[in-house]
Amino acid sequence: MSLLKRAEAALQSHFQTAAGVGAPPRLQAAMQHAVFSGGARIRPQLCMAVATACGDDAPELTNAAAVALELMHCASLVHDDMPAFDNADVRRGRPTVHKAFSEPLALLAGDGLIVMAYQVLLQSGRQHPERLITLMENLSRGVGLPSGIVAGQAWECETAADLAQYQRSKTGALFVSATCAGAIASGRACEPWAPLGAFLGEAYQVADDIRDVLGDIASLGKPVGQDTLNDRPSSAQAMGLEGAIAHFDALIKQAGDAIPDCTHRDMLVQLVLLESERLVPKSMSEGYRKPSAAVVPAKAPATRSAAAR
Repeated sequence: MSLLKRAEAALQSHFQTAAGVGAPPRLQAAMQHAVFSGGARIRPQLCMAVATACGDDAPELTNAAAVALELMHCASLVHDDMPAFDNADVRRGRPTVHKAFSEPLALLAGDGLIVMAYQVLLQSGRQHPERLITLMENLSRGVGLPSGIVAGQAWECETAADLAQYQRSKTGALFVSATCAGAIASGRACEPWAPLGAFLGEAYQVADDIRDVLGDIASLGKPVGQDTLNDRPSSAQAMGLEGAIAHFDALIKQAGDAIPDCTHRDMLVQLVLLESERLVPKSMSEGYRKPSAAVVPAKAPATRSAAAR
């Protein structure tokens, strides 16, 4: 079974178990819409890949850790799309949750998915209580303060934000949690795996900045030009498109180099390379012509208007 198929099967199974019977139908439908609307599932795949490299002696715990990560990610997207933040109409080519189900249900759906992530871990971790505690701490670090994805979102609400700190929190933190979770679920030390998550997470955010300029709604499945519209920190603006593309390539190389020696290192390298091509296809970067860089000035956005949110 491929990592993607394993991730999808685990999501379906754990979602149904955690949702139970008798939940408000429209809330459950909104949560399903948020989770089962496509997506690369890279965070659960990373978790499972690292677990495989570490022996994966507790596959049910690995699956639960992977699902919890994806549920947290989906919750963050639901909240990120709401009118209080990006006010996006489309996500993954479909109406966003607040457009399809209303703002109140979107807010509750995001909250419900956060709680469900911990439910899934608790339900599957009873056989490995020592690993469960560490997994919950790891997930909480990737989500909460001082530098999880909630903090990353909050940096967009400040009048000034350091680009690197913003990117490490908003995107990188949950990638670090993903690689670490695979090791923890297998009873191994997570520290050797953290750099892989850090480099790949930063590459993801840089790629998102690049595609926000070079992409289109049809290919991205969400609105483009949001960084400029919302006055957000962006690699494409800070470095220019040429610099941002070069930085992305460097981060992908660093991610590959950071993979520890293990029996499945080639699988992990291939996963990183495939994601690199999916995120910033060669056709996109090679098709970019330098004269178009004038559209995006190479300057560092040191501040962010407080009135933008």
